[in-house]
Amino acid sequence: MKICITSLGNNLDSEVDPRFGRCRYFIVVDSDTSEFEVIENLNIAGRGGVGIQSAQLVSNKGVEVVLTGNTGPNAYRTLEAAGIKAITGVSGKIKEVIEKFKKGEYESASSSSVSAKFGMQTSQPQKKPAEEESNQIDDLEKQAKSLREKLNEINKKMDDLKKE
Repeated sequence: MKICITSLGNNLDSEVDPRFGRCRYFIVVDSDTSEFEVIENLNIAGRGGVGIQSAQLVSNKGVEVVLTGNTGPNAYRTLEAAGIKAITGVSGKIKEVIEKFKKGEYESASSSSVSAKFGMQTSQPQKKPAEEESNQIDDLEKQAKSLREKLNEINKKMDDLKKE
């Protein structure tokens, strides 16, 4: 059976993304073979209808069950119309969620779990996965080093000019 888990990262050690339509990634797993495919969610920045578009995307992948934190009403209805069961209230690491699903520890939702605009960007920034934050830190450190070097060059040129 193919299941889809919303994810903050692109591997099985990532955390479940609490949003369905605007999740960062969909991880589609064959629960029998444990083979998986990572799909970057290109709908994340859409203005509207992203829940429907995301539901259509996973439906086109042959998914039978979606595991996520929340689904809005449009996404839920689209999943339901496609014959896909939605399981909400899911959290934790993707690989742990898969194991819990295989053990039958989750129940299908009977309706959407949040309002239609739940996943829209808010004034509070979303937390980034630790791996992405680490990459950003590395990039910023490189930029800071480059700026320090440039500043040293400028100071040296200023000192040379003052000596003349």
